[in-house]
Amino acid sequence: MKKHDTTPSLIIEGVGELIKTDTIQSLWSGYGEISRYSLSSDASQSYVLKHVKLPDQANHPRGWNTDLSHQRKVTSYHVETTWYRAFSHQCDGLCRVPRCVHLSSSETEFLMVLEDLDACGFANRRSVASLDDMKACLDWLANFHALFMMTKAEGLWPKGTYWHLDTRPDELEAMSDLTLKAAASSIDQFLDDCPYQTLVHGDAKLANFCFKDREDFESTVGFEDTVDDLPNVAAVDFQYVGGGCGMKDVAYFIGSCLDEHGCEQHHQVLLDHYFDVLKQAILDRDQGINPDDVEQAWRPLFAVAWADFHRFLQGWSPDHWKLHGFSDRLTRQALANLSLRDC
Repeated sequence: MKKHDTTPSLIIEGVGELIKTDTIQSLWSGYGEISRYSLSSDASQSYVLKHVKLPDQANHPRGWNTDLSHQRKVTSYHVETTWYRAFSHQCDGLCRVPRCVHLSSSETEFLMVLEDLDACGFANRRSVASLDDMKACLDWLANFHALFMMTKAEGLWPKGTYWHLDTRPDELEAMSDLTLKAAASSIDQFLDDCPYQTLVHGDAKLANFCFKDREDFESTVGFEDTVDDLPNVAAVDFQYVGGGCGMKDVAYFIGSCLDEHGCEQHHQVLLDHYFDVLKQAILDRDQGINPDDVEQAWRPLFAVAWADFHRFLQGWSPDHWKLHGFSDRLTRQALANLSLRDC
């Protein structure tokens, strides 16, 4: 791999000379940046470059600067590279992801050259989501989970999500809720024991979904009655994709969008919507799996998956805004279900 840096231009084999046009964002803890580049021979053709350059010393915003933290991030970039090389091409329009046009890496760098979703019409981001926005993201998750149902996570995280228990011993040790701390392994095992496993996105927060406005759909298809059949979102950031129960993504996503009152008021409607879409997606993909059996196995695990993330937050950031009354109540419900399971 040729050495990559943040200079205004670089040459990518099979693509051509690219000129940097803007920086989209810095990566977590100073591990590089995501930038937009255009083709020097055709400025209208743009790409997004995720350039990871491993630092000598990380600068974690919450102070978790450990070798374990560094190794987790390094593994996450290997995982994301594997995702784009071996899995992403399976995603269709119902779980849209950026097409990858180039991958390269060395001991200290990773470079991913991706399709520019903004140029494909997915140029809108949400800092606050309406219920329709949330349902569109849950549609994506349902189709993603259906597509990869019972898929082996070869080269990905064996257990997806960035808060997985085995990768977070420091945060577990820091917990003050001793009851939840003692139950952490049982919660993890309960999710692992689910007979229906899929690939989970692993960081399915609102910020990782790119929206396409309805007006864009209408200009694309030209008539109103087909608009509702088209995908409304695409997803990015696959550093923590891996095996697991789909409820991990769903619980985390809903919690990323709503405050305590919103969670209390809307979680059931959103969960019902997700399962309606998931079951139809399983049928449409004709995988020989009974969708009702999946719902029966997964729906009770919503509270357990919520408790799993609640456990992580308690150790990582005990004053986090997501640690509210609804989250605590759902966690206590999960702990009660664990107790009944162990009887």
